[in-house]
Amino acid sequence: MGKLDLFEINFTNGQDVFYGGQLVQGHVTVQLNTEIKMRRIRLEFNGGARVRWSESRSTGTTTYTRVYSSKESYFEHVIVLFGRGLEEKGDNPVLQPGNYSYPFSFQLPKQLPSSYESSIGRVRYTVTAVIDRPWKFDHKCKRTFTFIDALDLNLETNAAQSAIQQGEKTMCCLCCKSGPISAVLKLDRLGYVPGEDIRIHGEISNHSRRKMTSSFAEVRMTVQYHTPSKTKTKKKSLSKICHGPIQAGGDDIWNGEVLGIPPVPPSNLRGCDIIDITYTVTLNVDPSGAGMDLVVPIEIIIGTIPLRSVAQQYGVPAPMPASIYPTDNSNIAMNSITSEPPNYYDLPPPAYVESYFGKVDVHDDDDNEHTRGNMEYAPVYAYYNWNEHNTNTFVAPEK
Repeated sequence: MGKLDLFEINFTNGQDVFYGGQLVQGHVTVQLNTEIKMRRIRLEFNGGARVRWSESRSTGTTTYTRVYSSKESYFEHVIVLFGRGLEEKGDNPVLQPGNYSYPFSFQLPKQLPSSYESSIGRVRYTVTAVIDRPWKFDHKCKRTFTFIDALDLNLETNAAQSAIQQGEKTMCCLCCKSGPISAVLKLDRLGYVPGEDIRIHGEISNHSRRKMTSSFAEVRMTVQYHTPSKTKTKKKSLSKICHGPIQAGGDDIWNGEVLGIPPVPPSNLRGCDIIDITYTVTLNVDPSGAGMDLVVPIEIIIGTIPLRSVAQQYGVPAPMPASIYPTDNSNIAMNSITSEPPNYYDLPPPAYVESYFGKVDVHDDDDNEHTRGNMEYAPVYAYYNWNEHNTNTFVAPEK
């Protein structure tokens, strides 16, 4: 491989998941078989969000494509590991053959949005090492890490409250008005964390003269991507469970059926102004033939720290100020964390599970064939696997 046998970034203790105010620590390893003349080895820490999509329209024989984009920067920090300082003049140093390990440390800001990846928009955090060479291409190595914004449900006013919502729709049958279909949806509470179950209570009454094809409950994720000139909205079904047909004049009862919550980012994506994320639970009635579904929605809060009252149902001791020390769980893709911010409750540690939407390609515009590192990446999210949750309700992610 020429002069450079090894060039990589490693985090201390393999930790690549961080919370606000924590230190990103590790070392850059360089292994040379021949000397290299360079300006410096620098390390770049970057955090930011980007939204980008294109839309095409045709006029006659001409097709126009318009690109919508926006971006935010949360931090940019550079440190020099070897060689000349960024503003330093003088001769370029030579690094002799051998093995080198350069330690680094960078403290993250306390308030940042959680990592998020999609084909349209992202919140991404990276560390990039660069061997800056005069009059030659630079060697680069990049490592992406996850940041989690700690959304504590115990601090959310409505998280522990129950909710009820109802809806009604009048059907038409052969140009004659038919009776209505009505639905009531009830939730025990509004706040949940990934790994928990949502219990669905409700009732559907079909007063029409038509048979309804089915009813179903689902957890929906709505993401809004904002640019100065346009907003794009994408909706994704995360978890779903179905009931069968409802005969004319019949009822359908939901009595605590379970919807699971997969590993997804917390609600709102706090701190990001160009991407918004909300979650809703819906009870839906699908009419046979022509006609729009009756949809009864309740917005919920997806957090990263569960309600104490819920945690105690699983035998957790009474809460008291403490630090959380998450541990590994070998059957799930995750990473260990040395500590979380202080003053959290004495709750069981979560696993850290790969995003339900899977890995994405993290090549950036300035990457090329000389950029090293794993370019397949997925954020991980806090996941509380306290019981035998119903993963059978998860909907296959869109590709």
